[in-house]
Amino acid sequence: MTVGFIGGSGIYESLDIEDVREERVETPYGEPSAPITIGTLAGTEIAFLPRHGRNHQYSPTEVPYRANIHALKQIGVERILSSNAVGSLREDLPPQTLVIPDQVFDRTSHRCSSFFEDGVVAHTSFAEPYCPHVASHLAACADATDATVVDEGTYVCIEGPQFSTRAESEFYRANNWDVIGMTAIPEAKLAREAELCYATVTGVTDYDVWKQDAEVTLEEVLGNAAANEQSIKQLIERAIETLPDERDCDCGQTLEGAINTPSDAIPDETRERIDLLAGEYL
Repeated sequence: MTVGFIGGSGIYESLDIEDVREERVETPYGEPSAPITIGTLAGTEIAFLPRHGRNHQYSPTEVPYRANIHALKQIGVERILSSNAVGSLREDLPPQTLVIPDQVFDRTSHRCSSFFEDGVVAHTSFAEPYCPHVASHLAACADATDATVVDEGTYVCIEGPQFSTRAESEFYRANNWDVIGMTAIPEAKLAREAELCYATVTGVTDYDVWKQDAEVTLEEVLGNAAANEQSIKQLIERAIETLPDERDCDCGQTLEGAINTPSDAIPDETRERIDLLAGEYL
């Protein structure tokens, strides 16, 4: 059982991983953000991928999301845990709170959010964007940390890399969304298409810009993100240590009945590219 973890290098470096090795993976969608680091945590093999690259060189829009998800699928990952830095849209979710969202609202517009293109169409279910089994497992591990952990909430994903305007921030609050970030999409969508379980724990770093006298700065974000790392580490480690061996969800059958293009109409080059993802359905 190999568990994938996508997050920041700071959290990875704090995890108690043994027998570490690196694996370079080539995918039909280019190279992932970095070579995959594989090791053992509490007897479970874990594959870590820094979302923004080792030197944080990829902006939220430029992250090679498709290569990242495909690379983890290639090495045998079936479940992905992730972490995201987010802003809070609620007074009662102050910085250094952890939130495990169950919903996403997509406000991005410049990212490729599907593996299925160039002659093949697949309509996958995304009503529950996070695997409910893995998300509930993360929530059940809340006692591993002293931080406040909030179960459920809506993550609104914006394009970035700029922070919100005040008008945008107030609009998001008026819709009763809970946290705001830049990296949940298309990661969650691609994990679903790859039939991987996927859930995240988000660490609140700021109040976005809706709060009076609040002005998001990189210094504030980085400071609170560093403070959140220990709490996220504790929760992730407990989750991996106690993760059930079997998947108790439908994520592994997402593509069943979802491909709308007749198999014989799909170009050979496209079939080859999506073979790992959908070969059994073609």
